Amino acid sequence: MTWDALETPYLRVDRPRFDANIKRLNCHLSALKTPLRPHVKTLKSLPAVKAIFNGGTGPITVSTLKEADFFAEHGFLDQIYAVGIVQNKLPHVKRLIEQGVDLKIILESETQALQVVEFCRMHDIVIPVLIEIDCDGSRAGLTAESPTLMDVSKILAQAELFKGILLHAGGSYGCMTRSDKVAAAENERATAVYVKERLELAGIDCPMVSIGSTPTAHFAQDLTGVTEVRAGVYTFFDLVMANINVCSLDDIALSVVTTVIGVKPEKGWILIDAGWMALSRDRGTASQAVDYGYGMVLDGAGRPLTDWIVESTSQEHGVIKQRAGSSEIPSDVQIGDKLRILPNHACATASQFDKYYVADAEGQLSEQWSRFNFW
Repeated sequence: MTWDALETPYLRVDRPRFDANIKRLNCHLSALKTPLRPHVKTLKSLPAVKAIFNGGTGPITVSTLKEADFFAEHGFLDQIYAVGIVQNKLPHVKRLIEQGVDLKIILESETQALQVVEFCRMHDIVIPVLIEIDCDGSRAGLTAESPTLMDVSKILAQAELFKGILLHAGGSYGCMTRSDKVAAAENERATAVYVKERLELAGIDCPMVSIGSTPTAHFAQDLTGVTEVRAGVYTFFDLVMANINVCSLDDIALSVVTTVIGVKPEKGWILIDAGWMALSRDRGTASQAVDYGYGMVLDGAGRPLTDWIVESTSQEHGVIKQRAGSSEIPSDVQIGDKLRILPNHACATASQFDKYYVADAEGQLSEQWSRFNFW
């Protein structure tokens, strides 16, 4: 199969960039002597995830139990399910553990802890638990000084279920400068170490200290006291990551290939066959310094069409316009031409498709990677 034979829109992965992105983070964390537990929610693809591990099988982080099932079937047995547990998912967790999966779950409340303890008692099973810690107020978790933290940890420790702590520095996605990202990474680490020490002073062993976000993973300078780092979108990167200077535009390995289906000089529009069903509705760059609309536009060879963005979308149509509002259309853009759109958020855009088409170093179509979606 050749590129010309593929119907648009489709996902393209530039393998040299993908491999370079993986190598970059591996080298950084290797120098800091800390292992990586990649988050597979971005890729959701067996060949893509195996490429991270050179054919190996983990450890991994998952965001759905469907991911846990799929990767367990393919030998990835060391997993963290990094979404706060709810009671009706515990039977599913039990099935995975009984199949031999070392699946750790996370929680942040006494209610969740009591439910897990009671479920384990009733079913004579051990479910390893990590307590989620909030290090920057960006999302879920208990703060380092929370009195609830000690209550929850004691409940779990007494039932011999407590495995450690997990942090995600979501606030790092708002850090523009290098110094801000370095500070966010150190705050994430320092908070984790402080919580571990607080627990151990109370007589509660804390063997796992799992931290991570793509920005902090890349900008950490010291990981003393941390047992592992998690990151996900680093394999592809995207416009959000480029906007906060975690990567360059040339590092982005994922794009949506689309076809020009209309040219409207009177409106300054180029119409494409990729709408929000292909690009997603994610507008993650809208609040950043550079707003890329629904994606940055490249020509078919991957060269930027300077200042052209996907300005609006409907279900199967995208409208490309100049950011500055000019109605002048590039003279070499014709109906039937292929364009490529860099995504705002790689995870969201990838979730619209069931496969990746992979380009080799010469730009030739070399592989097809299947992926899965949903829950």
